[in-house]
Amino acid sequence: MNTIAEALEQLRAGRPVLVADSQSRENEVDAVLSAELATPATVGWMVRHTSGYLCAPMTGERADHLGLPLMVPRSQDTLHTAYTLSVDAASGVTTGISGHDRSRTANVLADPAATPADLVRPGHMLPLRAVAGGVRERGGHTEASVELCALAGLAPVGVISELVHDDGSMMRMADAEPFAAEQGLVLVTIEALIAELDARGAAPFSSPRAVGEWNPDRVTRVAQAHLPTRHGDFTVVAYRDLRTGAEHLALSAGAVAEALDGPARGTSQQRAPQQTAQGASQQPVQGALQQTVPQQGAPLVRVHSECVTGDVFGSRKCDCGAQLDRALELIAAQGGVLVYLGGHEGRGIGLAEKIAAYALQEGGADTVEANVARGWDPDLREYGAAAAVLRDLGVRQVRLLTNNPDKVQALAGQGIGVDQVVPLVVGVTAQNIDYLRTKVAKMGHLMDVESMLGVVDAGDGPVLGRHAGQGPVSERHAGGSPVSERRAS
Repeated sequence: MNTIAEALEQLRAGRPVLVADSQSRENEVDAVLSAELATPATVGWMVRHTSGYLCAPMTGERADHLGLPLMVPRSQDTLHTAYTLSVDAASGVTTGISGHDRSRTANVLADPAATPADLVRPGHMLPLRAVAGGVRERGGHTEASVELCALAGLAPVGVISELVHDDGSMMRMADAEPFAAEQGLVLVTIEALIAELDARGAAPFSSPRAVGEWNPDRVTRVAQAHLPTRHGDFTVVAYRDLRTGAEHLALSAGAVAEALDGPARGTSQQRAPQQTAQGASQQPVQGALQQTVPQQGAPLVRVHSECVTGDVFGSRKCDCGAQLDRALELIAAQGGVLVYLGGHEGRGIGLAEKIAAYALQEGGADTVEANVARGWDPDLREYGAAAAVLRDLGVRQVRLLTNNPDKVQALAGQGIGVDQVVPLVVGVTAQNIDYLRTKVAKMGHLMDVESMLGVVDAGDGPVLGRHAGQGPVSERHAGGSPVSERRAS
């Protein structure tokens, strides 16, 4: 295995490097080139030794500058690869498919002087949008190639494709090492790249931003309104995810809502955002609210994945609906934000696939086994959009309502400080007790399910038992027993 420094030297020389991701992810090795330095010879080499499906990863800002929208507004790709419209260079090419033509297109994509008019759509090169947080948000080859090019001092645009054997099968790490030696190439891992970035204290894509400041352009604010609910009054802000096309909501109460609305909480007419002549809401500049949200006492925050069966229909197979209700009740009383993430149905597999997984669970599979049997990873969710929403609302420190340590790590890794973790153990039923046990045993969730065995509901009575939170909301923890918050490490 080689060092990141060796990989950067090779990229500067215009040579391909090999980059392996995690065995728990794609378990693939990609050839990576600098798009700026791509030549017909190096692109021809990639076509011979890879799938030939050449992609050009770049930052979201670069894609926007070149007028490259997402190929589809809501990706069904399991790893949420952010394909844009395919392109060819507008000049200097013939059909667009040859090594010469694709290297020319790669050069144009990396040229800082290029404009949308320098490209034609569709074409034979597939640009990809890297997530704003880089490999520390999404450990994929898309982000890794952009990070490597940036670290090498080159334009942050790469060319990537997956190594394959002569029979067409994917080349894994065990075979990539002798292949690298045979070809005289450098081989590195994304894990090593992350360690290098951490050691340098580098922001994503070696941005001049201070460490811990992340690109806010993962989401854009679309609309804002007043939302009275049975739990209390909230200010709701709708966001569009620029990477996935999903729609997200933020329901806020207390200081965060006042920063959005102004201190005087009026009628819904008073609270409605002003409209432009085109009908679009005029919203504050992203991040401006951080000056107005009180910093003492971190707000209570829940990051909630959409679940139609639980949130809408009251399914007893999961605890999602009960968690949503309890979180809104607590936030209405104490102040804070609930971030409702679209695109997370069934831990990212979608509604129809979740129902198919339910059918497998009825045959004896647990929730993880069912997803895997359907061809999915156990959990496809990522929380970059939640961090972006919180940043836009001016929230930098939170008390997080969750049992899921992945959410803690994801927010902390993207500049959102987690002061406390507040457990949310509610909605335990006879129908979901095994599901909850699986979340503890296989997904690392932090809750004492066995203590609930004596209070689960058999199916017809109240769901929550002694964890219903019968006392005043502000004096009880998220599961209903006296406040007992864990410090986040």
